[in-house]
Amino acid sequence: MCYNFLMETKVLNYHIIITPEKLNGKTVYNAYSPTLGVADWGKTAELAISNVKEAIECHLESLNKNKEPIPVEEVSDFMIAYTSVSLTSKHTPDFI
Repeated sequence: MCYNFLMETKVLNYHIIITPEKLNGKTVYNAYSPTLGVADWGKTAELAISNVKEAIECHLESLNKNKEPIPVEEVSDFMIAYTSVSLTSKHTPDFI
């Protein structure tokens, strides 16, 4: 006899911040989920996203296994802003 148990699946969406970084003269990409505090990197932005997605899945599985609450991100709870600052040449970092 075959039993077919249906498992409920819920899709959760999380914002990911991608930032480029120079590493040994090459650009790599960091991916970070601020809601979960999970990060990873990749040689391309696409690879960084794929890697952080896998890290998020592992993190959520761990939370679920330990019966801890899973954070849910509300779209209205997120804002991205940019600002510019001026540095004098005396304080200009080497990477500029």
